[in-house]
Amino acid sequence: MHGLLVDDQTRCEHYQGPLDVIALKFACCGEWYPCHLCHAERADHETRQWSTKDRATQAVLCGVCGSLLRIDAYLEKSECPTCAAGFNPGCRLHHDLYFD
Repeated sequence: MHGLLVDDQTRCEHYQGPLDVIALKFACCGEWYPCHLCHAERADHETRQWSTKDRATQAVLCGVCGSLLRIDAYLEKSECPTCAAGFNPGCRLHHDLYFD
């Protein structure tokens, strides 16, 4: 996990709320970051979005239980299908940064 983590549930210095518990594998580098701001600060390249044809890729990590989610499953859910940890609904505002 890359970025500026503040706890073991993938919260970072940018997003520290109780529902900020996911990390994303970035399409551009295959590396895991808790948020787009951590990627921008730590990576030496531009972000590339996952294309719609890649929706079956496991690219979302639940920081509570460690389960990997497919992109399509994550986009359809508001909580982890394994442990029921809620996901921050505000993250939907940033989906265009990660996914086509």
